[in-house]
Amino acid sequence: MSTTVDVLDAAGAKTGSVDLPEDIFGAKVNIPLIHQVVVAQLAARRQGTHKTKTRGEVSGGGKKPYRQKGTGRARQGSTRAPQFTGGGTVHGPQPRDYTQKTPKKMKAAALRGALSDRASGGRVHIVDSLVTGDTPKTKAALDALRNISKARSVLVVVDADDELTWLSLRNAPEVHLLDAGQLNTYDVLCYDDVVFTREAYDQVVARLGGSGKEDA
Repeated sequence: MSTTVDVLDAAGAKTGSVDLPEDIFGAKVNIPLIHQVVVAQLAARRQGTHKTKTRGEVSGGGKKPYRQKGTGRARQGSTRAPQFTGGGTVHGPQPRDYTQKTPKKMKAAALRGALSDRASGGRVHIVDSLVTGDTPKTKAALDALRNISKARSVLVVVDADDELTWLSLRNAPEVHLLDAGQLNTYDVLCYDDVVFTREAYDQVVARLGGSGKEDA
């Protein structure tokens, strides 16, 4: 059974409705799959530039600290050995790539599951536009957003060319703006509600292979 969502304007008034595609917003929520995709996504963000010096990379230590025999102490060849202060580090972190290979189908299935979870709780909204006129207005855009969602944190998915919305909401701390082409599982799960502009919604449905029905 498909879920119907009202399409609202900036004032919160209904201008139409959309049947959310069942294969995108009504998919099975596979928690282990979502976890795997999110872990891979966060791993890919790591720079992996951590680095410690081995004994061969620490400067100094070229001279033998004391003679080989006759001191009663253990033989030593360099003060840059790991057991000395200022020496190298054994098995320390080295630069590496943390990227995990995740098939595109798995990413798409996890995203469908995350969107389905939000849709099942009535936390997916569609708006014609958050900004009216030709001038960016942060206050007006936030007021329009509050007419649509009362959530403390909101993910707003917009068209990449929607410059008015980008300029209006880019500095609002409670709002996270995302291009429709960059919509991902982690960001959907991080925010309480997901608000799509109509253009962004159409792009996401086309990208994930759904077919939504529009009512007057």
